[in-house]
Amino acid sequence: MNSQNTLIHIRLWHKDFWLLVIADLLLTMSVCGLIPVLPLWLMQTENFSSVETGLSMGVFGVGLYLFGAQCSWLVQRYRRNVVCMWAILLMTVDLALLWYIDGLRSEFVEFWVILLHRLMLGATFGLAQMVLASTLVIDTCESYQRTEANHSAAWFARFALALGPMGGLLAYKLVGFDKMLWGAIGCALLSIVLIKNVKFPFKAPEEGVRVASIDRFLLPSGYVLFVNLLSVGIVMGLLMSLPVSVFFYGLMMVGFILALLAQHFIFRDAELKSEIVSGLILLIAALFVMLEYMNSPVAPILVGLGVGIVSSRYLLFFIKLSRHCQRGTSQSTFFLGWETGLAIGLTIGYALMYGQRDMLLYAALALTILSLLMYHFHTHSWFMNHKNR
Repeated sequence: MNSQNTLIHIRLWHKDFWLLVIADLLLTMSVCGLIPVLPLWLMQTENFSSVETGLSMGVFGVGLYLFGAQCSWLVQRYRRNVVCMWAILLMTVDLALLWYIDGLRSEFVEFWVILLHRLMLGATFGLAQMVLASTLVIDTCESYQRTEANHSAAWFARFALALGPMGGLLAYKLVGFDKMLWGAIGCALLSIVLIKNVKFPFKAPEEGVRVASIDRFLLPSGYVLFVNLLSVGIVMGLLMSLPVSVFFYGLMMVGFILALLAQHFIFRDAELKSEIVSGLILLIAALFVMLEYMNSPVAPILVGLGVGIVSSRYLLFFIKLSRHCQRGTSQSTFFLGWETGLAIGLTIGYALMYGQRDMLLYAALALTILSLLMYHFHTHSWFMNHKNR
C-alpha cells in the first residue's frame, strides 16, 4: 500500500458508478459556483461590507458539522440514498430562497438572513456529501475496488472546484445572479435524478446505533493529517477570494488534469513522500509567479497541478490511516478538513485582506511553506508510524 498509484479496475466503471460520480460533480458544482459570485452580489447589490461578506462565506464551514454526528444514525434508520436525496433537496430549497431574496429589489437583505442561509447550505451539503462519499460510492463496488472508487469520486468533486466557479462567473456576467442561481439549482436537482436511478443493495440496519456518534463523521486518529490538509485548504480559499477571471479557473482545470496524469505516470513508482512535497513546491512556485505577474497563465495551471497532487494524496493517506470499518469516516474527515480550510481561507481573504492582494499572496505563501515544513519534518513520519493499511 506504499505505491503512489491506485490500481485501475475497468469493472469499477459501470453505469451505477458513473451516475454517482457525475452526481457528485454536479452537487459540488452547485455549491462551488457560488464561491466567486455570492461575494460580488453581497457587496455590489446588497451593500455588504467586506467583513460581513467574509463572515457570510465562512459560516458555511460551521454548517458542515451540524448533521455530522447524526450521519451514521440517519443512514441506519432510513435508506442511505433517501437521506442523501433529501439533503440535496433541502439544498435546492435553500438556493431557491436565495433566489427569492434576490427578487426583493425594493429592500436590502439582512445580514442574519444570509448567515442563516449559508449555515443551512453548509449543513445540507455536508450531510449529502458525507453520505454520498462515505456510503453510496463504496456500496456500488466490490471491496477490492473501494480505494480506487474513493480516489476517482474525489477527483470528480475536485474538478468541480474549477468548473463550478468557472460556470458561475460566466453565468453571472452573461445572464445575472438570478439565472446563475437557477443553474446551481438545476445541477443539484439533476444530481438527485442520477442518484435516484442507481440501484443499491438492501442492508439490514445495525442494532444499537446511537443518535449521535463520530462514525462516518470524524476520525480522531487523523488529527495531524487534518491540520496539514486544513492549511492547504486555507491557501486555496485565500486564492479563491481574489477577483480572478473565468480564464483563471479554466486554466486551473487544466492543472487538475495534468495532476491526474502526473499521478499515473510521473509519480507511479516514486518515493511516497515525493508527491505532497512536489505538489506544495508547485503551489509555492505559483504564488511567486502571481506576486510577480498576477495575470500569468502559468500560475493557475501550477495552482491546479499542485493542489490536485497534494489533496489527492492526502485522501489516500486518510484511507490508509483508517481501519477496515472506518473507511467512510476517513472520507468524511478528509472532506471536512478540505472544506473547512476553504471556508477559513475565504473568511480571511474577504474579512481581513480584501483589496490587499500582495498581503494575501504573502500570507498564502507563508502558510504553504509552513505546511511543507510540517509535512516534511513531522506529518510524513507520523503517518508512516500510524497507518493501518
